[in-house]
Amino acid sequence: MSSFDAARLYFEQAAEHMGLSQNMRTLLLTPERELKVQVAIERDNGEIGTFIGYRIQHNSARGPMKGGLRFHHEVNADEVLTLASLMTWKTALVNIPYGGAKGGVSVNVRNLSPGELERLTRKFVDEIHDFIGPDKDIPAPDMGTDAQVMAWIMNQYSKYHGFNPACVTGKPLELHGADGRTEATGRGVGLCTAEVLRRKKMDIKGTTIAIQGFGNVGTFTAKFLHDQGAKIVGVTDVSGGVWNPEGLDVPELIRYAQEHRGIAGFEGTEPISNDDLLTSEVDVLIPAAVGGVLNVENAPHVRANIIIEAANNPTVPEADESFNEREILILPDILANAGGVIVSYFEWVQNRQHFRWDLERVRKELDRIMLESLNKVWKIAEEKGVSLRTASYIIGLGRVGRATVLGGM
Repeated sequence: MSSFDAARLYFEQAAEHMGLSQNMRTLLLTPERELKVQVAIERDNGEIGTFIGYRIQHNSARGPMKGGLRFHHEVNADEVLTLASLMTWKTALVNIPYGGAKGGVSVNVRNLSPGELERLTRKFVDEIHDFIGPDKDIPAPDMGTDAQVMAWIMNQYSKYHGFNPACVTGKPLELHGADGRTEATGRGVGLCTAEVLRRKKMDIKGTTIAIQGFGNVGTFTAKFLHDQGAKIVGVTDVSGGVWNPEGLDVPELIRYAQEHRGIAGFEGTEPISNDDLLTSEVDVLIPAAVGGVLNVENAPHVRANIIIEAANNPTVPEADESFNEREILILPDILANAGGVIVSYFEWVQNRQHFRWDLERVRKELDRIMLESLNKVWKIAEEKGVSLRTASYIIGLGRVGRATVLGGM
């Protein structure tokens, strides 16, 4: 099953509960525009490098489209379409005035020099600049991209359209970025985890947690939960994995990962594989890396009581069904990792107003939106007797569907 077929299955489950007509389902699922472009650059050795770039704009019924831009060797049209549709439901779920989009370039950034990365970014903007902008489609960082890449996008876009920092979010603070944007997704994941534990009447202090992925999201999630008293017992990243049943020293682990470009070999820990981490005996499992990691093979062996989906699309439908049958609570990606797009929205608002918020206000507003959204999802799930995932889709689809009907054809 492709990633889009998996996302579509979750969509259909909610649509059945809502009684949506087939025509409305087709309308909501079909993307408005799909761009596929050639991105050719001169490599440092004088050769020509040719890469394929994508930008899929899924739905604009509720506002300009919003979505990350990833540079990764596994980027393809199916993956980008999946993530674009998830952004549509995510922005609607947390009730910010955006639609969904996603983009990417199929490239291994580890094989690019800084100069090549900049040229690739600027050439990609050359190819799509007419289709993005503060009132059309606003990119943001994702896998393989960061604040520096966003700065290059803003600069290149301005050469065509004049100064307009709201054309992209996730920028450096010095170039009109937002305080709290870097930590936002991880903070939102941590906040949701703490709230779920509270609702399950579990004390966060001493709760055992395993995190798969220790990039930006995993790092800030671990820090937030560690500061709340949770026991982070296992973490994996591309370099390997570390395990300590007594709890990891998260601040030291973060420093170690920055110095060694990975967590493998962290002192006072045992090595653990990615597969073993996903099936470890913990209270909470947080997949915070790539999609499809919880699958048919490992789902029966997952022993966590709660799964918080920090990554996009980490659970395949068969695994999701297995977890529901075993009454393992799953907080879905379109809610759990929405902190990033929420603070991107705050950055966009500040850029449009030419007014800066302080970190305290950003955190306060982020926390309010995340908790209000979680409360609404929890309430719908209880009222309708459905999973938190289906409840999330019901809210998201409902808002997009109503906006589509009210806006007219």
